[in-house]
Amino acid sequence: MRQLHVELGERSYPIYIGEGLLNEVSSYFATHGISKKSPLMIVTDEKVAPLYLDAVTASLTADGYSVVSAVVASGEQSKSLANLELLVTKALEGGLDRKSAIVALGGGVVGDLAGFAAASYMRGVKFVQIPTTILAHDSSVGGKVAVNHPLAKNIIGAFHQPEFVLYDLATLQSLPEREVKAGLSEVVKHGLIWDNAFVDWCIEHAGDLVAMKPDALGYALYKGCGVKAQVVSQDEKENSLRAILNLGHTIGHALEAVAGYNELLHGEAISIGMIGSAKLGVRYGASQELLRITTLALESCGLPTRIPAHYDTEEIVAAMMHDKKFSEGTVVFVVPTEIGKVEIKPDVPVQWIREIIEELKQEG
Repeated sequence: MRQLHVELGERSYPIYIGEGLLNEVSSYFATHGISKKSPLMIVTDEKVAPLYLDAVTASLTADGYSVVSAVVASGEQSKSLANLELLVTKALEGGLDRKSAIVALGGGVVGDLAGFAAASYMRGVKFVQIPTTILAHDSSVGGKVAVNHPLAKNIIGAFHQPEFVLYDLATLQSLPEREVKAGLSEVVKHGLIWDNAFVDWCIEHAGDLVAMKPDALGYALYKGCGVKAQVVSQDEKENSLRAILNLGHTIGHALEAVAGYNELLHGEAISIGMIGSAKLGVRYGASQELLRITTLALESCGLPTRIPAHYDTEEIVAAMMHDKKFSEGTVVFVVPTEIGKVEIKPDVPVQWIREIIEELKQEG
């Protein structure tokens, strides 16, 4: 087992990464002082529930915990105010109190939804992340929790750090190939913003990553979580440095919104967005090699790098205007300067973005 730590003073917490961790899940709850006197609520989705819900529930109840569960539909559309209300209702019916904890068992959608429920229920209860997807190596760390609005992704949310993150790599073996590839988007992103040698490693080992070779996957997720932990430890609430984690997200979130959160997976949209950001980097003076390597890293992992031609450019631009990164009339972009280094540009011309969107459609 590998272990990382997010350093946030009194809110610091560990990330446990290894295989078979769900077999001893209750011991982690006890170690971190999760009360057995108050009920827990496990939140999961329709795909994950048949695989792991019974085992996690059995481990916890055998150790004296009282457990209720809530199962939502799979997919980004579940990050809704309607489902938030559903979780609050389940929590009330299950008798959750201020000493209870809400447990996210699933991917990024479940983590964001359950985390926001934990942040808002009784003005905040404890929260535990048990991610089961590759993509969630990013979203499960850092405490960003949210639901979507039809016009904008993650626009209703909070910062609410988990007590710990328990990442059992064995759960990843059940992922469909498309979700594996989508998850690798955020793995590559951590290299692109922080570690050029890791980008080279991802390109070299892309086949092993897509094939879910345990050694390669374990190393990649440890490196990705490590970057996220370092950044969050330095800037918990995205006042400065943490914004670099949004590489590719300005265009990516807009694509998701235009697609109604059901055509592109999150990682696929972010992959396309990172190509857009690399193109912006070239416009600001970076070399063409930046765009070439970024494209190679993403395409090696089987990720899309072009916007589907039927997407409307003006709808994409309009969706960006609703994004949290739209500030004081300009679009804030994370722009790469070279592989492993980025800077935050607070006033990217909207016309440049429009032109890059058109390029990404025509090249498709």
